[in-house]
Amino acid sequence: MITRPETPASDSFDLRSIAVPAFGPSLLFGLGKGAILPVVALSVRDLGGSPALAALVVTLIGIGSLLSNVPASLITARYGERAAIVGAAVLGALAMLLCAVVEDLWVFAIGILMVGMSSAVFNLARQSYLTEAVPIHYRARALSTLGGVMRIGAFIGPFVGAALIVAIGLQGAYWVGLMAMLAAGLVAGKLPELPGGQGDAAASAIDRDVQAGASTAARTMPAPTLRSIAVGHMSVFLTVGIGAMLVSAVRASRQIVVPLWADSIGLDAAATSLIFGLSNAVDMTLFYPAGKLMDRKGRNWVAVPSMTIMGAALMLMPLTSGAASLLLVSILVGFGNGIGSGMVMTLGADYSPSPGRAHFLGVWRLLSDIGATAGPVLLSAATAAVSLAAGIWTAGLLGFAAAAVLGYWIPRGNRRLVERGRMQLDE
Repeated sequence: MITRPETPASDSFDLRSIAVPAFGPSLLFGLGKGAILPVVALSVRDLGGSPALAALVVTLIGIGSLLSNVPASLITARYGERAAIVGAAVLGALAMLLCAVVEDLWVFAIGILMVGMSSAVFNLARQSYLTEAVPIHYRARALSTLGGVMRIGAFIGPFVGAALIVAIGLQGAYWVGLMAMLAAGLVAGKLPELPGGQGDAAASAIDRDVQAGASTAARTMPAPTLRSIAVGHMSVFLTVGIGAMLVSAVRASRQIVVPLWADSIGLDAAATSLIFGLSNAVDMTLFYPAGKLMDRKGRNWVAVPSMTIMGAALMLMPLTSGAASLLLVSILVGFGNGIGSGMVMTLGADYSPSPGRAHFLGVWRLLSDIGATAGPVLLSAATAAVSLAAGIWTAGLLGFAAAAVLGYWIPRGNRRLVERGRMQLDE
């Protein structure tokens, strides 16, 4: 069995050297999506749709992403990460243009679905690119920063969109989204090409060390397919992958429970928005320390505390009865989510093989999106069957379940994690 030695060249790596081309597109893409999210439902109502239809159209972003993860992996593997990122930004810009100019509700809905589709390709390709480009002992910091700048963009987006909405109406948000997507594509076009050309032909420094020492037979193995990757890594998907699914379910639920509980205890919209914003602000400040801790101590040092804190905070939320107590619990939720920034992406990168990385990440992100879809559905079902408090407690239990699954299945220490999860080549 061939081990993966650390390479001296990786010691001189400077994350700042790729900061603008690697992280700039994510900031801009997040800003574009953030600009439109608050007004999608309002646009549907403006086009004559009912409130129920407005809620359905909003979910098309998530549905588009869910349905496009596997195709995104095929696109990235075929054309390469840089081309996929630029193409996704162009598709996103076309979707924004469609939403800005059409007056037909169903065509507008197609545009919103396209936003979700472009997000799937963009997110998978950017994760694959950084996994290849960054040495393993910087990986968590790179991917946590990637997630962090996306959240910052999403936070800024509504404010930028609001400025243009005041001037030209709801369409202003989509024009902001269009300009942000185009800018993301232009910046992504300056990404350095990965060694070896495109997609999975490029391997990280550690993977190249393995391949250099592998036998001729191993080097001439047939290219992996989506099916071979899914079957060959089924044990990972059914263990750590389930943990990632639970993490996504908790994260999606927490976006809903804060405003719902605030409304249930009689807080007005202004107070609710302030509490929600402060929780997100705490969340956004922690991405780099979280990544640094994962790189230095191991993934478990972040994964288990993050989900345990979020689970505990959600269990406490139904016990709050006013703005002050809800603010404290919401900040705790934001803290728990913030220290887990980039966690799911980092775990996916750790376990992904090369070649075959894009295919693996397509399945990995599919599991994550299934969790993000299922979490709110489970919350809704528990709320309808029992009460809102029961629904929130259910989300809290999912947090504890995620901590238990990840704590059990993630090996202790980064080296063992990589050696266990990623493809090994026999001599």
